[in-house]
Amino acid sequence: MDEQYRPEQIEQAAQQYWEAQQSFKVSEDPDREKFYCLSMFPYPSGRLHMGHVRNYTIGDVISRYQRMQGKNVLQPMGWDAFGLPAENAAMQNRVAPAAWTRQNIDYMRTQLKRLGLGYDWDRELATCDPDYYRWEQWLFTKLYKKGLVYKKTSPVNWCPNDLTVLANEQVIEGKCWRCDTAVERKDIPQWFMKITAYADELLEELDNLEGWPEQVRTMQRNWIGKSNGVEIAFDLAERKERLKVFTTRPDTLMGVTYMAVAAQHPLAQEAGEGYANVAAFIKECEQTGTAEATLETLEKKGIDTGFKAVHPISGDRIPIYVANFVLMSYGEGAVMSVPAHDQRDWEFARAYGLPIRPVIAPLDGELPDLNQGAFTDKGRLINSGEFDGLTSDAAFERIADYLKQQKRGEKRVTYRLRDWGVSRQRYWGAPIPIIHCKQCGEVPVPEKDLPVVLPEEVNFEGVVGSPLKQMPGFYNTRCPKCDGKAERETDTFDTFMESSWYYARYASSNNDQAMLDERADYWLPVDQYIGGIEHAILHLLYARFFNKLMRDVGLIHNAEPFTQLLTQGMVLKDGAKMSKSKGNTVDPQALIEKYGADTARLFMMFAAPPEQSLEWSYAGVDGAYRFLKRLWARVVQHVEGGPAEAVDPDALSDKQKSLRRQVHETIAKCTDDMGRRFTFNTAIAAVMELMNALGKFEDDSAQGRAVAQEALETVVLLLSPIVPHITHVLWQALGYDGAVVEQPWPRADESALVREEVELVVQVNGKLRGRISVPVDAGRNQIEQAAQEEENVQRFIEGKGIMKVIVVPGKLVNIVVK
Repeated sequence: MDEQYRPEQIEQAAQQYWEAQQSFKVSEDPDREKFYCLSMFPYPSGRLHMGHVRNYTIGDVISRYQRMQGKNVLQPMGWDAFGLPAENAAMQNRVAPAAWTRQNIDYMRTQLKRLGLGYDWDRELATCDPDYYRWEQWLFTKLYKKGLVYKKTSPVNWCPNDLTVLANEQVIEGKCWRCDTAVERKDIPQWFMKITAYADELLEELDNLEGWPEQVRTMQRNWIGKSNGVEIAFDLAERKERLKVFTTRPDTLMGVTYMAVAAQHPLAQEAGEGYANVAAFIKECEQTGTAEATLETLEKKGIDTGFKAVHPISGDRIPIYVANFVLMSYGEGAVMSVPAHDQRDWEFARAYGLPIRPVIAPLDGELPDLNQGAFTDKGRLINSGEFDGLTSDAAFERIADYLKQQKRGEKRVTYRLRDWGVSRQRYWGAPIPIIHCKQCGEVPVPEKDLPVVLPEEVNFEGVVGSPLKQMPGFYNTRCPKCDGKAERETDTFDTFMESSWYYARYASSNNDQAMLDERADYWLPVDQYIGGIEHAILHLLYARFFNKLMRDVGLIHNAEPFTQLLTQGMVLKDGAKMSKSKGNTVDPQALIEKYGADTARLFMMFAAPPEQSLEWSYAGVDGAYRFLKRLWARVVQHVEGGPAEAVDPDALSDKQKSLRRQVHETIAKCTDDMGRRFTFNTAIAAVMELMNALGKFEDDSAQGRAVAQEALETVVLLLSPIVPHITHVLWQALGYDGAVVEQPWPRADESALVREEVELVVQVNGKLRGRISVPVDAGRNQIEQAAQEEENVQRFIEGKGIMKVIVVPGKLVNIVVK
């Protein structure tokens, strides 16, 4: 055995062994308990960052631990390969996105293997491969036929620089998250998936996801946003039409002083045709995105349409404004405005001199000063005619009943959740499998013609927007129904489509005849999913939705995709998230080359619990490296003494029993920390304490060496999920022919945990003055006597009267003296 710890040689040897033995290749085995551990797959940007290292190390530690529990463990890896960055890189570097992406995949795969991550590489997938996206195209056509997919013109967030639609979450302070260009509101035809049809199920089943962080479940509940309210119809003055609005606060109805409609609303458009100032304002609204966060912080602006609405109870005529904070996609594109009891409405009313009429008073006092802001709490109705005196909750029911009787309103349930817009006007994505025919309309591509393959040889030079729109060879086709001339859809799928079902495809990755097969029922749901909190809403919600879609077409039978969810914290440096823009990144490759992968893994697991942010520390990295060198040196020292005999528990001295007890206490603690609590840092700390105790244990007797052998074997086994390379070599150095990766997790010996003596703290008047060891079955008198005879304690009680002695069994003795 080499006396020096040489990480590069050790890690290369271990990785070659795993690859030769196919250690992490798994197949379905109904006789074994399965465990599917999955970390969110990366975008192939070209290089791993420390966030990747942390995320994937956590997943690997969990997978290796569960493997040692005897479970059939699947841990796959793939690539979220489509997306705008590859397209932008292609334009900057004059290289096709496909070539750029696959080159990055090759490099990053090498980096992941260098970290010693135990993946079943036979299941590797890349979402840009036609044999992958073929199946989401297939599912899309099935859903189209079921009415769960449709196309409509819709206002979207449009980035004029990237020429693509942005999700609301991709709009940061009114600008594109990637290029920082001001976002515009634009009406374009979009493909949608009807996620709202699953809103109730998505909401209700959150209660069953007990293995998810409550923070994530709350975020999803709020995003789905179920609301109970009333739909109210306001007549339009001197017209036969009605203006419908939805409100969750019908108790404030008598406080309505104006109506607000979206710039795209028919009334707004009609007013714009008649008045140039209205038309100009509508155009100004188009320069604003559709993200709610943007609209909330926006200066509230509007313009009077000249139209009036008739209040459904009072009959008052109410002005109708076009307002920049109302979206056509929400409800009917119109809202009733109650400035006394809604802050947004209050701000607008103050800006335009509109009445502010209070109709709700607090239950316990006078109405707050409405010159300072709106009173938004519930209370008791005032200035509301026959409804005066009712509580807000009682008024909800009474006013709803009144409107129903007058045929001017109905109770309704609405959701904040909107249908998922899945089309993007970019090139590097999966083609949407629809053909447009002048005779037949929209026609899904027949199954026999799938996949619709994205042309990979493209030239972006001089191209504005997607190259697909300038490739007649791609879009010119024949209609599958009438065989007439037709055109393919040139929009591509939102990349969230690919990431919404990849977890299921890993189970059937080599099936070229079906999207999924019976193997998916064996592996799903994922037992442990790991990824950042930033994916709490969109990715996780879409994955849950996709799971239900696949279930409802008979592909799988589980209701939810992920049983347990772990959201790991960020890696920080000097208190800030690592990022290229801040210039505070640390290159994992350089770290591994200097210290080895095991040091990187150990530092990541020891520096903080996985859910918390991890502060980067070069001192911490050095400390991890020094610990591994000490472990190596201790094993070298031990094996130089030759083979050790087996432990004979009946022949151990007190000192030997004490060390052995600590060995098995460490096993028990690490089992709980790693298997239940995921506090890998405290498990590592316990192993380090055991190593410190072993370092002080100088006993070359036969049983002394036997106990030291057991301790070192235990340390190697407990650390093997975290630092698999060094433990691979040390296990064999300790005398074993088999690989540590095939070993079971150690079990604590209950008999070794039994203590014959217990250590008690001795206090005098509440201050620590000594420690004593007494038999575990010692009686009170024996404990008191031993405490009073302790040498240092005697100094503080000598010559003083003992008033009383307090004994807390198993913990302390407190002697109270005058």
